[in-house]
Formats: sequence, structure tokens, C-alpha cells
Amino acid sequence: MPGRRTVVLGFLGAALDSDGRANKRWNRWRPTVGLCMQSDLLVDRLELIHNEGARDVALAERIRADIRQVSPQTEVCLHVMPLRDAWDLEEVYGALHDFAGRYPFDTDREDYLIHITTGTHVAQICWFLLAEARYVPARLVQTSPSRGTRITNQVAGTYSLIDLDLSRYDRIAARFRHERQESLAFLKAGIATRNAAFNRTIEHIERVAIRSRAPMLLVGPTGAGKSFLARRIHELKQGRRQLAGSFVEVNCATLRGEAAMSALFGHVKGAYTGALQAREGLLRAANGGVLFLDELGELGLDEQAMLLKAIEEKRFFPFGSDKEVASDFQLIAGTHRELPSLVAEGRFREDLLARINLWTFELPGLLARREDIEPNIDFELARFARENGQRVRFNREARQHYLAFATSARALWKGNFRELSASITRMATLADDGRIDEALVLEEIDRLSRGWHGVLSSDDLAGVLGQAVEHLDLFERVQLQAVLRVCRQTRSLSEAGRLLFDVSRQAKAKPNDADRLRKYLARFGLDWKGIASGG
Repeated sequence: MPGRRTVVLGFLGAALDSDGRANKRWNRWRPTVGLCMQSDLLVDRLELIHNEGARDVALAERIRADIRQVSPQTEVCLHVMPLRDAWDLEEVYGALHDFAGRYPFDTDREDYLIHITTGTHVAQICWFLLAEARYVPARLVQTSPSRGTRITNQVAGTYSLIDLDLSRYDRIAARFRHERQESLAFLKAGIATRNAAFNRTIEHIERVAIRSRAPMLLVGPTGAGKSFLARRIHELKQGRRQLAGSFVEVNCATLRGEAAMSALFGHVKGAYTGALQAREGLLRAANGGVLFLDELGELGLDEQAMLLKAIEEKRFFPFGSDKEVASDFQLIAGTHRELPSLVAEGRFREDLLARINLWTFELPGLLARREDIEPNIDFELARFARENGQRVRFNREARQHYLAFATSARALWKGNFRELSASITRMATLADDGRIDEALVLEEIDRLSRGWHGVLSSDDLAGVLGQAVEHLDLFERVQLQAVLRVCRQTRSLSEAGRLLFDVSRQAKAKPNDADRLRKYLARFGLDWKGIASGG
């Protein structure tokens, strides 16, 4: 089986490849000829591109004749590429792109090199872009004159190959990995999240954020962090100098009727009653930046139609105006609703959903990420310290108690991470001497439980005791309600006993809190395990 052939593509160097004084040309380095004189690089075919002028054509023919003399096995194919301005990026890139589209690349039998030493700097940039995007399946080759003492060395020069597979360069690859990890950590605000599904989602968001300006849709329950993540995406892109504009956020649930049109698209003076002066609108304010539309599913159908036009055309009409205005923004939308269901109900435009559904990411609520509760607790404490200039910590037992409750089935976290943040802020604010103790934790757990389940009532007691509740005094009912609430907030019978008898136990040489509580509950035919499990 014959070996693979080496094919070189490159421009004729109008100056570097020039004959100069024809009888002296073999005493100087000419990059195109020198490339074909390398002892360890056999060029089977050279695709030489040149302009259409008579001088360029004559020089190309002379170079072909000289290569035939020093490397008879090299086939030289000449290609005329008319360029009005070889320094015009758009013209050069378009011409090379067309050339690549027509060229019959045969990667099964041939290896391709692009000679980047000749041609204008613009041509070299275009070659790089085409190779990096794989429009041209080639590596780059660069030649240079050598400092050898022999004439043959001076004429041939040297060459080096540049592989655009940057993953093969260990230091560059390591640097890219490090920068990517920094980007991921930034999107997560430095929180060492442990949920595998969420971490994969963040990895995908990071890739899309730095590579695309297409709309993004963040789906998740209220408090899952959609607004926070959208702002982080904007800051990440701004740090990469991909955006220069502002981050503009609006909750679509607050927009209704004419006010919605005006807020989003702006209005002209007199557009409606009360429009005493013109208004720019949020879409124009987001020009060059990010527009985050939270709760997009709440937006009216008319506003949805105008938003679709603004996304696709970057132009729209302010309310009451007959003149279009422009705004080039990236849209990030957030919603807790099932938009396809709203489409089926006729409450959301199908074409708008299709336009924003290219990149959809689901952000799970706190209950689906219980393993991330602990690192988020640390994040909230650190944020409290930054914002208030006071460092607060948990006592060891208090932290274990709170974490056990927060990760248990008893914690509903209806407000998700926003509710967790509020919980930590409350305890940190009330902590004396910068320490959150068990008493504060118990108080906070009681507050959260009452918010989710309500205060334990006589009806609840009836569900536990049945008709026997009718034989209890009000005093016994109130006391039993308090005991049951503590039992449902603790991890064990002993822990519940310690909290309930925390004063009287100090006077006992051998306190047996668990036994005392067990006997108390037995009076009503109850046990801690049944209560804690919701029975």
C-alpha cells in the first residue's frame, strides 16, 4: 500500500519569493522554494495561490520552475485568486473559504499543511481561522531562514509544524482546564456543590455562555437561583470581554397591559394617558448586555410577539411610535412553569418557545439537592460575614442538629435556596458572641416547621390520640402539643429528652432523659418513633 502524500497550501510571497536579481536568487532564502528543499519533509504537491497580475503570474511560473529543479518529485499547481485588497479581512476570508469549499480534500490518503510564512498578515489570520474551524483539515507549517554557514542551508532555511489540537500541548491544556474550573467555580459562586446532575448542568452552561449569544432558558422553581445564575453568566461574559453592556432584570409577573409594553419596549411622549415624556425601555437599556426576563410565562401574548421580533431582528417599535429602534442584547429567560403546557393552552406563543428553546437548562430545587445544603450553609455564613463585618459560626452540636433537620424529609424548603439563606441570616443575626447554639437552632427549626406545617392544633392531637383527646384538660393538650412538636424536630428520643428536660436534668446525678420522655409519651399510648415519622 503506498504511503500517505503530503500536500502544502500557501500564498506566493510577492516580496519574500521574489527573484531579486535573477542570477543571484540561489544565494538567498525564498520560503516557498526553501520549504521544498527540506531533507526530512517531502512535499508531494504544492498548491500555490497568487494574484492575477502579470508580475505575480510570471513570479509564480519562475517559482514552479525552480522547485522542479530542486525537488523534481514535487508537483506545483498554480491557483489564481483575484484580490482587490489583500489586507481586507472580509474579502480574503471569503476567497479562501470558497477555495476550501471547492478543493477536493482526501484526508484518507493525504496529509495537508498550510504554509503561513508567505502572504499578508490578514491571509495568515484567515488561514488560522479556517484550519481551527476545520474548514481546512490541515496543520500549519512555518519556515524561516537559517543561520547556517553553507549556502545550501541558507537557501533552504528551516521549518516547524504547528498543531492546532491545543489539547496535545500539556501546559496549554492544563491552563485551559484551570481557567475552565475557575469559570465553573465563578458560576457557582465558589460553592463546592456535590450534586452530580447540577454540576453537569453548570458545565454545560459554562460552555454555552462563553461560546454563544443565543437565548438561554433557565427552568426551575422559585428560589432555585435562576436570577443569581443569570447575573453570574453576564459577569462571566463581561470578564471575557464578550459583553460591554449592563445586566437588566425584570420580573414579567409584574408587567400588565400598557405598562408592560412601555417597560419592555419604551414609549414615545403621549403614547397613552399619563405618558408625559418618552421612555427608553428595558430592551434598549440592555443593548450590548444581557436582558434577564424572569417568569417569562407570565408575559402577555402581544408582548411575546414583539419580543420575538426583537430577538430575531434586533429591532422593534417603541409603544406608540412608527419608527423602529435597535438593541443588540442577549436574552436569558427564567420560568417555573411548563411552557409547552402553556403553548397547548394558547397562553404562550409556540414560535417564541421554539426561538428560546435552543439552550434550556433545568435548575433543581433544594429538595433535589440535599447534599448541597451543607456547602450552601457555609456560603451563607461567609456572605453574612462580608455584608455585616461579623463572623458567625455554629456550635458543633448545633450544626449537626440543624444539618440533620435541613437534610431530612421533615424540611420542605418551599422557598428553596432563598429560604435557606433567610434561615441562616436569622440565626446569624440573633447569635450572641458570634456562635449559633442549639437553642437558636431549635427556635429556627420551630419557626420553619410552623411555616410549612402550621402550629400543632387540637385537630392534630385528635389525629394522634383519637377520641381520647376529649378527656384531656386544656393544660395537658397544650403541654402535649409542645412535646410532640419537639419530637418531630429532633433526631432521636434522647435528643428530644435533653431539650425538654434541659433544666431539671442538671439536678440529677444520672439523668435518663430518654426514659422520662418515653414514660410521658406512654401515658397517651404514644412512642417517639411513631411521632417523628409523622404517625
